[in-house]
Amino acid sequence: MTDTPTTPTPPAGDARAALVRVREEVAKAVVGQDAAVAGMLVALLCRGHILLEGVPGVAKTLLVRSLAASLDVGTKRVQFTPDLMPGDLTGSLVYDAKESDFSFRPGPVFTNLLLADEINRTPPKTQSALLEAMEERQVSVDGTAHGLPSPFLVAATQNPVEYEGTYPLPEAQLDRFLLKVVLPVPERDDEVSVLRRHAAGFDPRDLAAAGIRPVASAADVEAGAAAVREVQVSDEVIGYVVDLARATRVSPSLALGVSPRGATALLATSRAWAWLSGRGYVTPDDVKALAVATLAHRLMLRPEAELEGTSVTSVLHSVLASVPVPR
Repeated sequence: MTDTPTTPTPPAGDARAALVRVREEVAKAVVGQDAAVAGMLVALLCRGHILLEGVPGVAKTLLVRSLAASLDVGTKRVQFTPDLMPGDLTGSLVYDAKESDFSFRPGPVFTNLLLADEINRTPPKTQSALLEAMEERQVSVDGTAHGLPSPFLVAATQNPVEYEGTYPLPEAQLDRFLLKVVLPVPERDDEVSVLRRHAAGFDPRDLAAAGIRPVASAADVEAGAAAVREVQVSDEVIGYVVDLARATRVSPSLALGVSPRGATALLATSRAWAWLSGRGYVTPDDVKALAVATLAHRLMLRPEAELEGTSVTSVLHSVLASVPVPR
């Protein structure tokens, strides 16, 4: 269900409370992936998109399905496969014999929350079909632009690129994702909780039986996004974000540093995190909290650094440790 002009806009405080309840609903099905849940909410508030990466079986798909079940918005799922065509995703022109004309049949991308499952299992031609939808929030077919509903979030999942049968996302497409969150294998206590739930009869295919219900609407998301844009950012914090970005560009371990678009993305996610935390201003800690998820997928290591076993994440942590924090 999408928002309409007649839908009353809830107060920002009510919207925040509703989105906090979303995290509680998702926790009924998913254990120990709080960072990923927070990342999806931040992406929603920033009108961005999120890429979830992890080995098979760490609840990537379940996480997105649980988020969808806790939001009163339109959702669709696409399983990306090697034979998926761009038109299968965006829609295509279909001949209408009665009208003797072609009409546009919308694809699954016309929704509020699109689960792009295993996005790196499909060839680049189909991956790139998402680019316009993600960036421009529209689909162009035969010269006609078709707008997408609001809010619109692409939550894509992928297995690590070293697995066989995958097509690594190109840098241009990676840059379209506001956040990339790597889902780790759960800690022992969390894994014990997962098995206990299954032993008690939990069925990941039946989220309604798990008690997950819609607790936030499209209007709540839109109200939250508007409130995030009002969060104050001091000149000192803006300078800190710029200094972090510039430090990556001169790092000897990186062939590609953070672009100005990456810096603006970090500013946006920091504001959303501050608002979710109940503050109307951004602190350097907000920037640090979102730096890795917002910037890591925008960086490229030098070949010699890769041979030495250096990771993008470790380089970012070094940058965060070296750049002076404003007081």
